[in-house]
Amino acid sequence: MKGQTLHIIFFAAALLLIDLYVLSGLKGVSKKWLFLQKRSFSIWYWIVSVLLITGLIFVVFVKMGLVVRLAFVMLFFVILLFKVSFIPFLLIDDIRRLMVAIKNRISRRGVSHTPLSDTPQSDISFPTIPRSEFLMKAGLLAGAIPLAALKLTMKSGLYDYQVVRRKLYLPNLPKAFDGIKLGQISDIHSGSFFNKKAVLGGVEMLLREKADFIFFTGDLVNAVTDEVKDYVGIFSKVKAPLGVYSCLGNHDYGDYSWWPNEEAKRKNLVELIATHKTMGWDLLMNQNRRLKVDGEEIGILGIENWGELSRFPKYGRMDLAVKNTGDLPVKLLLSHDPSHWRAQVLPQYPQIDAMFSGHTHGMQMGVRTEHFQWSPIEYIYNEWAGHYHQGPQQLYVNVGYGFLGFEGRVGILPEITIFELKTGTDPTLKIHSTT
Repeated sequence: MKGQTLHIIFFAAALLLIDLYVLSGLKGVSKKWLFLQKRSFSIWYWIVSVLLITGLIFVVFVKMGLVVRLAFVMLFFVILLFKVSFIPFLLIDDIRRLMVAIKNRISRRGVSHTPLSDTPQSDISFPTIPRSEFLMKAGLLAGAIPLAALKLTMKSGLYDYQVVRRKLYLPNLPKAFDGIKLGQISDIHSGSFFNKKAVLGGVEMLLREKADFIFFTGDLVNAVTDEVKDYVGIFSKVKAPLGVYSCLGNHDYGDYSWWPNEEAKRKNLVELIATHKTMGWDLLMNQNRRLKVDGEEIGILGIENWGELSRFPKYGRMDLAVKNTGDLPVKLLLSHDPSHWRAQVLPQYPQIDAMFSGHTHGMQMGVRTEHFQWSPIEYIYNEWAGHYHQGPQQLYVNVGYGFLGFEGRVGILPEITIFELKTGTDPTLKIHSTT
């Protein structure tokens, strides 16, 4: 939590500096726009900015309605995108102003040259505009363009499933498992879908990879079990020779819906558990299984949701999940929330070789390439997408199959992960190492 707090403090400070710089630029857009020069504009600008920053911190740490929380996050980062797009033009103008000031200072000292003018000179009689004003207005336009592009591209990424392939090196992996393929999907959120054909297309992509066994790491629904009923037939197709293993996510318990009584909520969870069974998935609720190939075994452990942030439930029981697994050379853990890895698995359960999570969605917004990734979610979660390693233990965070809160993915596309299990130590260690 200390690391997260520091991230948030630095993030808030950076945002305030951005606001200070953008406000100075807005005041220089045009003297004709008198409202920008008024003190009341500055006051309201800061009120809105502080409220947005405070609100962002509030929605991260306080339990509230899902739609409200994610709508606020989306609003915040849309406004931030505009500001960030405006900044390069402010920098260009500030550099130009500095050069003009330097040349004019040299000129006053008697060095002969033609001073730069803030207004472009021309022999042709065209309307002129001060260069500063031109750059500022260009900046405003540049800030608006990404917003328009964002609106156009958000939905195009919703079903643009990406197959991500990784080699998973495990020093104690039995030889019988060397080369076996493991598939992972996470965060289906069936209540958000509106295109069954596209959803089926993603499942078919997964099946074409011919994984030997598959993990689903939680959040089958948004709030209630009824959301998945139209997709049971599609996800029942997810099969593998060595089985499909699943765990629950924070959304699967019905905690984000209103219930007339506790019995109704309990019944909803019972129905969701039954749905996993109907689809042929082996749901692990603080349990483990022994996976056997050619007489050799590894352990598959799964726990109920366990999140470090206070607004996420801690239903998981690692003490039960590891029971009777001491003789197994490799233990793979399904745990929905990646914060569980650093908060409990690393300090208390060194026997866990690799943990598989989801939950973050990569905030459905950011940049992700083979060698670089960034999303605002990294200011909340230390591990939020991809492969992490600390000592002999590993974590993989899948950014999700579905979507939630807003109908869009920008830069962080839905993921199907395929691992090839390998005996030994990773010779390249090309992973996101954390400390």
